[in-house]
Amino acid sequence: MKFLPTEIELRAARAARFAMNRRRMVTLLVGGVAAIVAPAARAADDSRKVTLYKDPQCGCCENYADYLREHGFEVTVVGTHDLPLMNEKLGVPDALQGCHLAKVGGYVVEGHVPFEVVNRLLAEKPPIIGITLPGMPLGSPGMNGKKLAPFKIYEIGKGASKVYATA
Repeated sequence: MKFLPTEIELRAARAARFAMNRRRMVTLLVGGVAAIVAPAARAADDSRKVTLYKDPQCGCCENYADYLREHGFEVTVVGTHDLPLMNEKLGVPDALQGCHLAKVGGYVVEGHVPFEVVNRLLAEKPPIIGITLPGMPLGSPGMNGKKLAPFKIYEIGKGASKVYATA
């Protein structure tokens, strides 16, 4: 003999199914949000990773690496004698070259560029190759001496060079 469920039993079964579906939905929602946020967080962390290429004997480049570390960047220093070739491959004109070359967030950062300008570059994401503070200006990050004038940081791009920032 078959018994039909009572109204109370039917309501209890519906409530249990609803609770189970709600739990499943919350789990899927939380998992979906995590799947979206995690790569973005990783990308943000990756934008703070710097690979700095320098002449093995250059001390000011080590000072610049320390300066970047003090301002939240994770810096890997690579000694090389191929900086002129690297600059040529990356499209850095001779007149705009600094004493070292860094790669950060998909951009080239040439020379002793202040961290604020690097942060601006990473936030704005302009369609350029990178930025440069040519030469080895006194008082620039990593360099000894007193700053004599505002630093002109130039864009490295396909066309004529233009000032990206003054610091």
